[in-house]
Amino acid sequence: MKIACIITTLMMPVILLAQKHTPLPHGMTFGQQVNSRQNIPAANVEAFMGKKTRISTTLTGKVLKVDHPKGGWFRMDAGNGKIIRVHFKDYNITIPTALKGRTVMIEGVAQKEFIADDMQHFAGDTVKGKKQHQVKTNPRQRLTFEATGLMVEE
Repeated sequence: MKIACIITTLMMPVILLAQKHTPLPHGMTFGQQVNSRQNIPAANVEAFMGKKTRISTTLTGKVLKVDHPKGGWFRMDAGNGKIIRVHFKDYNITIPTALKGRTVMIEGVAQKEFIADDMQHFAGDTVKGKKQHQVKTNPRQRLTFEATGLMVEE
């Protein structure tokens, strides 16, 4: 019995250290397969959209941070200090946190959101009377992307 305990205690560190983290391979996909033919850089998406508020497209960019692995919530670099907030249409998709710093290709719907509209709406909900329309808002735009598929590039 003592020999079995000794063998178990000696094998336990070997088993634990033998489990290595495998890097994400090039071409690994999450969600649906990505169409790479109509791909544009994330830094050019705002110029590509023009006056449109929603377009279906494929973007290539660098992942800055994985916010929530469940549901695929992450932030992508859009250049010039701008960030694109990305989430998957299908909440059942889980992405690894190891995507941080990797270049990925995502397919889905890009959308411009006007934050001033939201701020004015929330102000209207909480303030009554004449003060309702005196709330100062800074009109800003935020880019969001609802992804249907993601492919790891680099």
